[in-house]
Amino acid sequence: MEPPHITEFGSDRYLDKVQQARASAPATTTPVPGLTETQFILPIRGSNKPRSDATLSKSSEQKRAERKGFHFLRSRRTKPQSPIVTTSSDHLGQRFSLTEATTKQSIPFDQLFAALPNELQVEIIASLPLSDVLNLRLASRSLHALVSLNEAPITRYHLDHHVPAYAKRLYPIPSGGSLNFHYLCGIWHRLHVAAKLSYLMCEWVSKELFLRNTEDRRREFEPQRERMRRRLIPILFTVFHFFETYRRLHLKYIAEHDGVGLSKVPYTTNPIEIEIMSMYDDRTLLRVHETFPLVISSFCRRLRPPSYVGRVERSLRGYLREKPADEVHAAVLCIGGMREVERIWEVKGYNTRRAAVDDWYTSITRDVVEQEPKKRRGMLGLKRKKSSFAVGKGNNTSDGGPGSDDLSPARGKMPDSFVFHTSLSAGMPMGLLGKDELKMLVPDLPVLQKIWTETAEAMILDRKIVERPSDIRRNAQILTDLIREDGLEDEDQWLYGTIAPDSLRPNLDAIEEDPDE
Repeated sequence: MEPPHITEFGSDRYLDKVQQARASAPATTTPVPGLTETQFILPIRGSNKPRSDATLSKSSEQKRAERKGFHFLRSRRTKPQSPIVTTSSDHLGQRFSLTEATTKQSIPFDQLFAALPNELQVEIIASLPLSDVLNLRLASRSLHALVSLNEAPITRYHLDHHVPAYAKRLYPIPSGGSLNFHYLCGIWHRLHVAAKLSYLMCEWVSKELFLRNTEDRRREFEPQRERMRRRLIPILFTVFHFFETYRRLHLKYIAEHDGVGLSKVPYTTNPIEIEIMSMYDDRTLLRVHETFPLVISSFCRRLRPPSYVGRVERSLRGYLREKPADEVHAAVLCIGGMREVERIWEVKGYNTRRAAVDDWYTSITRDVVEQEPKKRRGMLGLKRKKSSFAVGKGNNTSDGGPGSDDLSPARGKMPDSFVFHTSLSAGMPMGLLGKDELKMLVPDLPVLQKIWTETAEAMILDRKIVERPSDIRRNAQILTDLIREDGLEDEDQWLYGTIAPDSLRPNLDAIEEDPDE
């Protein structure tokens, strides 16, 4: 007989030869390859071994008897399996995803976070926004300690990923000092003031100079206003740095010259302004000098009556206050800084805004010498006798005795607790001055028209940034340059060091206010 492989596969002759080969094969031979036991086990109930002829010859009655006999034993020793259900791959994926979600929800997030090493916890906290990092310290003592002890790596992460390059150039890391939250929050405070003031200035410029008064015209001017706001933020940040540094160096100059200020010393260019402007590169100095008149004029215009038609109309509208004197503007800029400019700018209503300016100026110019408090007398001129009862005797000791560490901050001493010993206790940038410092600065304020302008122009010509004073752009030229569409990528490379990500651009939702009257 011919071998099966010579015959055509699947033909009648091939099937006949296969039947003949099975009939002639001895009983002890191994089964054919098609019926051999496989190693692949399917996930089904029962064995995968082929059943013998003896098993096949059993009657249905014998099978029923065996099932009855082993039913009780099987129910006690084995767990019945679920019936086979054919599911698609999508259903299986959904079942696995539901199982994973159930497993994840079973363990709370705080336990998962607490189980991580401290290094991973710090990396996760550093990736949060700065406001969330500061609020996280209020959650528990352990989180407060974790955040406070790792100020340096968290601050370094924010400096590398969220702080623009121009801010780090103006406020470099202090030499010999470690990074802390006071340094980082100080930069973000100045950035927020610059962003808020930039938004307010753009609103005023769009309304007063570009005459975008209606809603439709404001909507059409929205792209130009956004470009102007984006370009003004670094400029106003530099102006913040100028006035902050000017106040500090002015106090230092008066202290070094035995109380003699600049107003009593003849000079050609202001030595304090020269020292500050030497910190700026050529491009920054020229850019700020071109925009500085717009910043000062918009602030001064904000403190004038809205109408100049005549005294009659101003009286009818209730605008009875005149504009402040120039020394008031100079005091707001040189003593209060851009933060005070922003606070005054936000006040609604001209009369209310002028009253706020007068109140602030009165607070810094009034007599700072403390008068002796009037002695309290009893009835008929008799003095009251002091009580000999000491309240809180153990907590009022100031000589280092028992209970001296429990004094409240209102008594002049912080409690000996880790919570109050943080870097943020130093205060915000350009904070309030003391009475002695105000005594030295207020009489020695510079003239408003000479702040920045003369010294900056002389330094620009001395550095040969421009050849002639006429090459400096002014008024309409600088306004056109602020709203132009081209040049944004080059400015981002110069200001931010790279293309500006969204985290470097202040959020409008956080700074937008109601429209002015």
